[in-house]
Amino acid sequence: MGARAEIESLLRARKLDVTLTSEAPWTREGREVAPIGMPALDEALGGGIPRGHLSEVVGPRSSGRTAVLCGMLAAAASRGEAVALIDTCDRFDPVTADAAGLDLSKLLWIRDRGDAIRALKGLNLVLQAGGFGLVAFDLADVPLPAVRQFPQTTWMRIGRVIEGSRTAAVLLGTDRIARTPGGVTIALDRSPAQWSGTADRARLLHAIPVRPRVAGGKILTR
Repeated sequence: MGARAEIESLLRARKLDVTLTSEAPWTREGREVAPIGMPALDEALGGGIPRGHLSEVVGPRSSGRTAVLCGMLAAAASRGEAVALIDTCDRFDPVTADAAGLDLSKLLWIRDRGDAIRALKGLNLVLQAGGFGLVAFDLADVPLPAVRQFPQTTWMRIGRVIEGSRTAAVLLGTDRIARTPGGVTIALDRSPAQWSGTADRARLLHAIPVRPRVAGGKILTR
């Protein structure tokens, strides 16, 4: 049995091949979208990230990428959708995701130890299998030069696979990677901390909240 057939068999066995919600669709400029579950981002995006398109969440370490990822997965799972994460560098923490409200029984978690090409093959198999409301591909800890070595046609092929479907695909990275014309880019800035007191007796007052910038052909918020 091939890898694709194995995934499809697994989905059928867990009854995840027909778990996309039948609730009334959310729309963004006439297109169906998947709400992220974070009011500020959903408002800026006109309801959520577009289904049938490839979007991206980018930013430096400690900028809030993991929080946005967990929020996206949890929101989709709460709607009764199956979700998938291709975890290229094995950095996903199920305990943190569970605390964020993610129903782990609806998550297909594909783990790797840094082989981006092998992880990319996993992404293709999952998208071709279909039946997912949200599929995330985490490249955040993969060096950018390695990501840039992907063939130029990689993201175009992925866009064609999900075009017209109810699957929202999302890339996570430190810098912009790729998105289809109908997708969006959520760029996160690192939040600096504010301290009080002398150097040897400093205490943390609070961290300034993440400041997202969303692009979908144009900058929506800054």
